[in-house]
Amino acid sequence: MAAELVGFINRCLPGFLIGYLSHRGRVAVTQENKVDSAKQEEDVHEVYSDDSPTVLYWSDLKPMLDRRIEHLNFETSVRNLFGTTPDPGSFDEESVAAVMDRELTKIGLDKVWTDEHYVTLQDKGRSNKVQLLASGNIINTYDLTSYVAYSPKGSVTGKLVYGLYGRQEDFNTLRDNNVNVTGVLVLLRSGKISLSEKVRNAELAKAAGVLVYPDPSDFIFPSGANQEIESPFGHAHFGTGDPYTPGFPSFNHTQFPPSRSSGLPGIPVQSLSSSDGKALLSQMENSGCPTDWKVGCKLKDQHTVNLEVDNVLAEKKILNVFGVIKGLEEPDRYVVVGAQRNSYSMGVAQSVVGSSILLEVARVITQMVKEDQYKPRRSIVFASWSAGDFGAVGATEWLEGYLSTLHLKTISYISLDSSIQGTGSLEVSGSPLMHTMVMKTLNEVRILLACLYTSVNTNVIFCSKQPLSMADSAYPFLAYSGVPSVSFSFKKDKKSYAYLGTRKDTFENFQKLVNIDPMCRAVANLATQIILRLTHDHKLPLDFVKYKEVLRRVSIDLNAKRADINSLDLTLDWIHSATGDFGRAAATLMNDFDSSDLENKPFLRSLNDRVMKIEHSLLSPYVSPKDSPFRHILYGYGNHTVEALKNHLSFLKDETLFDKDGFKNQMALLTWTVQGAANALAGEIWEIYNEF
Repeated sequence: MAAELVGFINRCLPGFLIGYLSHRGRVAVTQENKVDSAKQEEDVHEVYSDDSPTVLYWSDLKPMLDRRIEHLNFETSVRNLFGTTPDPGSFDEESVAAVMDRELTKIGLDKVWTDEHYVTLQDKGRSNKVQLLASGNIINTYDLTSYVAYSPKGSVTGKLVYGLYGRQEDFNTLRDNNVNVTGVLVLLRSGKISLSEKVRNAELAKAAGVLVYPDPSDFIFPSGANQEIESPFGHAHFGTGDPYTPGFPSFNHTQFPPSRSSGLPGIPVQSLSSSDGKALLSQMENSGCPTDWKVGCKLKDQHTVNLEVDNVLAEKKILNVFGVIKGLEEPDRYVVVGAQRNSYSMGVAQSVVGSSILLEVARVITQMVKEDQYKPRRSIVFASWSAGDFGAVGATEWLEGYLSTLHLKTISYISLDSSIQGTGSLEVSGSPLMHTMVMKTLNEVRILLACLYTSVNTNVIFCSKQPLSMADSAYPFLAYSGVPSVSFSFKKDKKSYAYLGTRKDTFENFQKLVNIDPMCRAVANLATQIILRLTHDHKLPLDFVKYKEVLRRVSIDLNAKRADINSLDLTLDWIHSATGDFGRAAATLMNDFDSSDLENKPFLRSLNDRVMKIEHSLLSPYVSPKDSPFRHILYGYGNHTVEALKNHLSFLKDETLFDKDGFKNQMALLTWTVQGAANALAGEIWEIYNEF
């Protein structure tokens, strides 16, 4: 017995001393930090498993990652992928998908596979045209180098009205200035909101058609000086995925009845070059337009514009390519990182860079697993999406096809699309659950970023200030599937790259725009650290307390309208109670984590599962995914959202627009959705505060 005890001590004592001394070293370095900060570091520096031959702390992983990323040659990788971005559904796309499949296989992932869908896309019509007429005679026919997908066929001839960016407030300004939009064409500038939202707002204002052009002052150019921008590609579907199979997947030979998304426009849409847009503006008269717009709003007398769109629908097979590194302890919980593979344009900044970063991130993490003994607790899925330009079609169809499988298994989604559009600032959008972790990660890469930027932190915009745009591939993950998502992009002066969606999105222009290697390394480092944090820590680093703050702001906003709500024989007590329950549940869960034993894996998993339920529980269960796919009450679209409730209340004094019973229904369903989120966070039914 004594011999066995001595043997046991000889085996265990060295490991104990190494761990103890390394811990003492860490404490000595951070001795001046606050107690709670030190405790957070302790949570991060954790051992993977009792029988693991190598102890890897976060302080071990970080320099390990930096060393591997430091020598990556992204310029060569991007150059090699350039020219391999064919149209979605084309024959060449299958060969490029095979290249991506082969590259992921060469990396040595645990499994690589391909997923195919049959979707309805739209090709450019041969007879698309935009003409300026005077007394019925053609003055000018404009050169159209691209088109807007999902525009209906149609021919419209009529007056033209300028509507700035096509935001709701811009159309309200026109109305307040007695500028009639009904039955006329509207000319809008690119930017501020998605193209599909511009078209939706124009249609709601009863416009007959839409022309969109990019103004060079809104964008960044490789040379620095403003230049002409040709007509860019875009899509007009106010939604994501295949609009002819809304809410359900586009698998081959599925016998669904004919269907179409309510987000498809009913008016024709066409994009123009920047010079053609300005040429039309020069024909406008300055009557009725706000002075700060500095242009005319109405076309000169005797002048009209003719718009003809003849785009053609086409069913095409698209391919998504996936690879996975399986987790050691929780392989059924996974982080998904994805990038759009193809583009209608040349697509370097739009898709090639993201695909290159995706491959290198997969390669680096695989090397860390196989050579550095890193053991991810959870799985990592790498996704190469098709048909992203048409509204995240590949990503959305995958979500629709595997929604029940992905539910409560997907921890997070990280988008690499259009992640480099300049230098000078970092723009981040995503779920509040990701906020704290992303900011912490930014601090980790501060030294790397300091070589490229100044005052990075002051330029970070997050979800509470700038929600994910519907044009972002991460949007359907958040608003449709309820998966915490994040998307980030390096820009200059918060302006987008001028050549996205055009034939000038080439390697040569991108090389002039940024220093490719350090920029791509910065993005790869940022993305990989987020992935490692989500797969390394015992406790999921998703800050559920942030949603307590978001919901509290909702209560405050509604409380400002208390008098109006009380006039409807309604009270805010119940929504306040629901948000209060959420706050109490968040505090209880935080205490449970603080007092939990990190070695009690089943209990810790149950706590993490409660965190994973939060985003999904904010999807309204009272609307159909087919009719209202973006069910998120905070970041979705539809009558179930907080924004829709506020907008409806603003019409209280107008009996023709305000529906009292409809508003009461909105209020009740919103309250119960928040209460459901609080209950999900609370855990088991016997833990729920049931005096609601």
